[in-house]
Amino acid sequence: MKESAKSRATLAVVAGIVRPLFNLMMDKKWEGTEKLPAGGFIAAPNHCTEIDPLIIGHLLYNHKRAPHFLAKSGLFKVPVLGWVLHATKQIPVERSTAGANRSLQLAQEIVAEGGAIIIYPEGTLTRDPDLWPMKGHTGAARLALEGGIPVVPIAHWGAHEVFPRYGKRFHVFPRKKSRVVVGEPVDLSAFTGRPLDKATLTGATDAIMDAITQLLAEIRGEQPPAERWDPAKQQQAKHGRFMERGQQRTGERMPGDL
Repeated sequence: MKESAKSRATLAVVAGIVRPLFNLMMDKKWEGTEKLPAGGFIAAPNHCTEIDPLIIGHLLYNHKRAPHFLAKSGLFKVPVLGWVLHATKQIPVERSTAGANRSLQLAQEIVAEGGAIIIYPEGTLTRDPDLWPMKGHTGAARLALEGGIPVVPIAHWGAHEVFPRYGKRFHVFPRKKSRVVVGEPVDLSAFTGRPLDKATLTGATDAIMDAITQLLAEIRGEQPPAERWDPAKQQQAKHGRFMERGQQRTGERMPGDL
């Protein structure tokens, strides 16, 4: 799964299109990028709008780290988009157990080669009414604990003003600012060596989500909710779009959702 000349060239072309557009649409402020590990790692950002992957991909690419997302397998069948995903070595995620295991294996190979894997622990756009991080899925924690891989929490804020959650158009005027903060790798030492059962994975996931939420609270200058939003308690499906009153609508997972 090493970066080939083709994948580097394709990524450069994509970056050459996306970066100027995003620089025009919004100002950006990046903090804590010196905390990005020299070796392979898992980047775990919050997720509040469909353009989040481009925000995080932009930051990593600018710091000479090729971004690799875990993307829904169906996206690889979309004309043009599918070719780009294949060419830039993104990782398809399938619903079957065998497919999921293969995805995690590919992710481990990328990290072993010093690459960056972006996983959104929330699994989809946050359902929290105020866009705070909601309850996380355990995929990032499992991958981290199985492979001894550092998890770097990342929080960003502002992109939702340019393209609101489930929006249909961009809002570029007046010019907005996107702020991204990279945190220290999450300390998961308390979970190392323990059986990867529900208690261990839930505890490690909570630690990751706590770190992301703390960073976001610093950016927003606000206090997060005392209890993290849980779609199950709100009778909301885990994936897909939903109406503000909690009704389910059709939708797709974004790259990096696990």
